[in-house]
Amino acid sequence: MKLADLHDSLRDCQACRLASSGRTQVVFGTGNPHASIMFVGEAPGFHEDKQGVPFVGAAGKLLTGLLESVGLSREEIYIANVIKCRPPNNRNPQPDEIETCKPFLLQQIQLINPKLVCSLGNFAMQTLLEKKIGITKVRGQVFRLPEFILFPLLHPAAALHQGNLMTPLREDFQKLKKVLDEMTTAPETSPPAPNTPVQMDLF
Repeated sequence: MKLADLHDSLRDCQACRLASSGRTQVVFGTGNPHASIMFVGEAPGFHEDKQGVPFVGAAGKLLTGLLESVGLSREEIYIANVIKCRPPNNRNPQPDEIETCKPFLLQQIQLINPKLVCSLGNFAMQTLLEKKIGITKVRGQVFRLPEFILFPLLHPAAALHQGNLMTPLREDFQKLKKVLDEMTTAPETSPPAPNTPVQMDLF
């Protein structure tokens, strides 16, 4: 299966209650289908639901600026969400909705095959790390999973709503820049056990 085939198969997804809860369209993802870096957020919001593209509202503008601050553009990465349909009134995704949509996200990751996945916020981090732990405990750390490196970040929307999170978010993107630099310069090494933090010089 190609990424475009997966996209086509989900255009009218009816797998969970969100299909009949007021969504406008399925928000699959956007960016470079062969990206080495992928960002995963929580769920589409109002603007994403209308335009069919993730991270196009205020949080999206902040994300674009943060990417540019570390030398990345939206065109060279891929951006998706754990949940492909907007929850009513932007509520949090429910556990069964996450479990229903998770296989589609994992298929996306498999087809894109990024070296690094940056999760944005609690839901994306917990879904990919498979641990119920708060984002503040693991943000800015590097985890080597079986198929990719995971780097959890605060969600841009959270930083917009809670101004005290803006500085930590910017700091984490500077840590991300160091991770990217290490990935491009250091030789490959044997990975440690899955789901464990690793030092950046192990890239």
